Amino acid sequence: MDVPLNQVIIPASFQELFLSWSRFPGAVIYAGGTHLIGRQENNVLNLPPVLICLDKLTELRHITRTEHQLEIGSMVKLNEILNLGKTVPNALRNCLESIAGFQVRNIATIGGNISSSTCLLDTPAPLAALDAQYELRSGPGTSRWVSAFRFHSSAEFAVPNRQELITRIRLPLHQWDYSVYKKLYSENLKNSEILVFLAKTGKNVLSEIKIIFKSGTLIRNRDGEDILNGKNLPLNRKTADDFIENWKEFLKNLPDESDFIKNALINIIRENVYNLSSIS
Repeated sequence: MDVPLNQVIIPASFQELFLSWSRFPGAVIYAGGTHLIGRQENNVLNLPPVLICLDKLTELRHITRTEHQLEIGSMVKLNEILNLGKTVPNALRNCLESIAGFQVRNIATIGGNISSSTCLLDTPAPLAALDAQYELRSGPGTSRWVSAFRFHSSAEFAVPNRQELITRIRLPLHQWDYSVYKKLYSENLKNSEILVFLAKTGKNVLSEIKIIFKSGTLIRNRDGEDILNGKNLPLNRKTADDFIENWKEFLKNLPDESDFIKNALINIIRENVYNLSSIS
């Protein structure tokens, strides 16, 4: 089928959406549109031939909160999430506050930030660290849930033109007693490096620690986490040093990262594990 030039399809239901997507498998899904603005050349938008605009799918704009979790539709704007206040875990809130400016956050959607086709943007790192899950729809009544970490680190979801739409983000409202979100300096302005450092404590025990590093993909050092999980607080110096040495060895296996980034990561990890060492 010949593809018409610069056609915008605005489905009013999921059935219409997936029917249109099957007719035009190369169509680009349009949410907030901030990524498409970046296609400007000489003040002229370089748009794909077919856009599928999600504006009429009101189900994607819902926010639902229960005692244990927060569900956010993929068309919810970044500032709308920030407006939820302290309901939003610190790591995600700090991430959203650091994205662009207020006006852009009024346009950009959480689903668009998660599913950028050009590079891994900022929100996947805190969402993965916070054990978020994504609902993926491949038809009007067909959906599945996958973890954020799996979605962003598995080759299964990197297939071009994969016709699954992120419709909801499910975020557990766990209490993390220690939370750090850090964006590192990067020469590649389109692919920032981010570190999320989370810890849960109880009765002078470090019950859980989670560290997610984002560069071109999401990286987690589970062996390093096992060194600290279940340890008494405050941590003794040897345990903290063993953890740092483990991370140094782990980073040696990341050839795509510069020595500058690796040293910056170690410094941040060292600072935060020593902060944990003072908690009792």
